[in-house]
Amino acid sequence: MSDLNPILSGSAQSIAAYQEAIEQSTQAVVQWLKQPEMYQGKTVAELRERINLEFTSQGLGNQAAIERAVEYFLKDSLSVHHPQCVAHLHCPSLVISQAAEVLINATNQSMDSWDQSPSATIIEMKLIEWLRAQVGYSAGDAGVFTSGGTQSNLMGLMLARDAFYARQGHSVQQHGLTGNLSKIKVLCSENAHFSVQKNMALMGLGYQSVTLVKTDAFSRMDVNDLAQKLAEAKANGEQVMAIVATAGTTDAGAIDPLADIAALAAEQQIWVHVDAAWGGALLLSEKYRHFLNGLELADSVTLDFHKQFFQTISCGAFLLKDARHYQLMRYQAAYLNSDFDEEQGVPNLVSKSLQTTRRFDALKLWMGLEALGKKQYAEIIDNGVTLAQQVAQFVAEQPQLELVMQPQLASVLFRFCPEKGDTASVALLNQRIGDALLASGSANVGVTEADGVTCLKLTLLNPTVCLEDVKVLLASVVACGQQLQNV
Repeated sequence: MSDLNPILSGSAQSIAAYQEAIEQSTQAVVQWLKQPEMYQGKTVAELRERINLEFTSQGLGNQAAIERAVEYFLKDSLSVHHPQCVAHLHCPSLVISQAAEVLINATNQSMDSWDQSPSATIIEMKLIEWLRAQVGYSAGDAGVFTSGGTQSNLMGLMLARDAFYARQGHSVQQHGLTGNLSKIKVLCSENAHFSVQKNMALMGLGYQSVTLVKTDAFSRMDVNDLAQKLAEAKANGEQVMAIVATAGTTDAGAIDPLADIAALAAEQQIWVHVDAAWGGALLLSEKYRHFLNGLELADSVTLDFHKQFFQTISCGAFLLKDARHYQLMRYQAAYLNSDFDEEQGVPNLVSKSLQTTRRFDALKLWMGLEALGKKQYAEIIDNGVTLAQQVAQFVAEQPQLELVMQPQLASVLFRFCPEKGDTASVALLNQRIGDALLASGSANVGVTEADGVTCLKLTLLNPTVCLEDVKVLLASVVACGQQLQNV
């Protein structure tokens, strides 16, 4: 063992080592934040060649280890705070979220039992209560923080499945899946997140269980087609265990007609899960909260805070309308959530989570709300939606750019349009524009498809970005497109 104890503890030596390591790391981040480039521009091949694992028997010590991390990781990291970094639902983070991470990491609380995370447990429970109120659910604390949308969607689908079987007098928890599984279906829109298929496969029902519902010109679920798909399922002897609605599709930011979907589901007692991983940010909005009308009718809801809530990764939540459904996944372990503890009123969040050991990510949202207040939080959320509308208007006025779809949240879908070229060549040109901008290190623009049209995407989450910043980026897109045309 090294003479310098590497464990964080209350000893003077450990505290001094902690302060030195944090100070060194903080100074490195400050220098990195000052880098003018969005990305240093190294290719996959160059990074593979550059990064080597060279662990020594005695170790390098904290200072050298940090220096190597700065050289091989930090300097070559994408600057998500850069105004030209707009490809994905990948937000810059609040300063207070960074401070929260220091507290989370130093205390290293585990949320799987109260005696490992006493104050953290209560804070998370109260935050869940607050989030439920924002949605419009009744008072209660049925919900839990998660790693993000995929896990939250899994919880919604799993409980929908188990509730579906429970209505038939069968316990999946005790006896597993039964019956003709090919007849069990989940409906979602063509633009729903891929985690619906991924999670249905994970639960043993397969991709075949997912029926896609058509969407309208704005990528929202077509309620008429949903009604038809439900009728077809019934005629085919199929049973629909859940409908997954989306509040904020990844590309278009589309919000499905939540109230209409819930009304159709209620007629047949079908579970409705709403994936509001992105659009859920509008819960705090002063201008656009009405976009989420009907969310309160859902049986379960996914929220992500590492998108337009501007929290560091990872930070999400799952909300369950009716607490009794948590019994469907309940399991007791004497060392975590014993009968004795529950009789004494000791809260144990492990009963609500798919995870056992789990970080106290709720602290980031709590500190964010404390630091900014609801009004300032609303302003930075609304900024992205309003900016997208301004950018769309500007794009529509540019002769070499085409607006593919009117924005709904904070994303803009558009493409560079040369004077000549067939559909395939224009699609390839736009793909090459996205690749070339990233390779140059100047910008990160998304490349995707909307109704079969290859297009570019701006995801305008950064509240420090203004229209003039985006105009600079669009000028780069046009210049790059013109240059590639002539190659």
